[in-house]
Amino acid sequence: MASPSTLTRRALLGAGGAAALAGTVAAWPRLTGADIPGRGQDALTILILGTSQDAAGRQAIADAFMETHPDIPVLIQSVQATDWGDFFAKILTMVASGTQPDIVYTATEGAQLFAERLALPLDDYLRRDAEEMKDYFEDVHPSLIEAFMYKGSLYQLPLDFNAANMYLNLDVLERNGLEMPGEDWTKDDFTELLRGMKGDATPYYWTNRLFGGIVPWLYVNDTSFLIEERASGGEDFWSTFYPGEQRSGGYLWTGSNATDDRVHESFEHLRGLVGEGLAVRPEEGGGNTLVGLFASGRIGTTPAGGYWVQGLAEGGMRPEQYDVQFFPRWKTQRHQFGGAGYAVMKTTDKPDQAWEWIKYTASKEAMELAFPTPSTTPTRRSMVNDSLYTGIGPEHWSRFYETLDRFPSTGPIPAPPQQAAVETALIRNVSTALSGGPEQVARSLADLDADLRAVFSEEDPS
Repeated sequence: MASPSTLTRRALLGAGGAAALAGTVAAWPRLTGADIPGRGQDALTILILGTSQDAAGRQAIADAFMETHPDIPVLIQSVQATDWGDFFAKILTMVASGTQPDIVYTATEGAQLFAERLALPLDDYLRRDAEEMKDYFEDVHPSLIEAFMYKGSLYQLPLDFNAANMYLNLDVLERNGLEMPGEDWTKDDFTELLRGMKGDATPYYWTNRLFGGIVPWLYVNDTSFLIEERASGGEDFWSTFYPGEQRSGGYLWTGSNATDDRVHESFEHLRGLVGEGLAVRPEEGGGNTLVGLFASGRIGTTPAGGYWVQGLAEGGMRPEQYDVQFFPRWKTQRHQFGGAGYAVMKTTDKPDQAWEWIKYTASKEAMELAFPTPSTTPTRRSMVNDSLYTGIGPEHWSRFYETLDRFPSTGPIPAPPQQAAVETALIRNVSTALSGGPEQVARSLADLDADLRAVFSEEDPS
């Protein structure tokens, strides 16, 4: 087991910044096993990002699990955080202080941080229980699995995901005599569509972050701001669960690619949209405030995933008022996605019990309890169906999962173990790149390159 002392100060700061750590310990929920009747201090502790209500919402899964595993009491705790980076910082602070959960629900943004520093690989358990696990893997697209492999080992079973598709407000299109674009539309078609909306609504709204920000435009332009490679390994896994698939041992992001010509071209394209009044300057955050603006017809189009469907319905938007399309083609039509699943902590003294939880939550029974509404896209293909979306989702809801089938090069957001520092550098320099003319784009990308080189050249103190 890893000792808390193996976590360096840079690891703590890299997960969310020094400011994010202030007051962390005081912010932890004061839950113990005694807070819930029948739970002892030996309960399997599972940590999620969210509120106490979110934790209560998962209690049905815990109860169902304990019915079949009465010898494994479960305690679900929630941690409130501003974003995933803040959440990871709090996890690291817990570990460094000697108070660790057994299992953590974490997203793509933290998958490699956990794989490198915090989590146990699942390989031995998967080999042992291969026959039981085949039902899960036969129902889950291999691209989602590959995104949670790291240097040849699998660390999480993804349970939900979202690709960055393009939402279009059909009310706005109709008011301006515009039609829903086809699946083969291009970035130039997209620009013309925005011009048709100008003056009636905000044509294009995008956020300044990894998901749905600049990165989708980099991917469709066949580039990224980081050097992307694939690790070796994983052959036994792929031959067991996905025979015939030619897959890698996971993604690696190894350095800066910020000065690539296509990166500059992508930044300049978005700067031009902003300059022409076709797009807003991107703001930081998750975009939750956009739901009301989109539902009220003040936004024409924005990138988002299947997680928006439930929010739009709760915001009063009817399915016939909007639709979803694949991201427009540039040099490619490669999409980005992010997912999430449970990771078993290295510091747990209950690895076998933790694996039973991982295995159960990947079952269809548990996933149907976890995702009763279209507030995200389940990784099980069989769950993305009419019963989930009819009467609440857009006409082409099937595109949420079809993105993976139609565009095989589609991959995860670029999230190395240093993800928090990488994203901070990206956000800062996207802001400055759009604050002036073309020369400012070049300066900002040079600054981004310098920032990223510093991040990747840092070495842990011995």
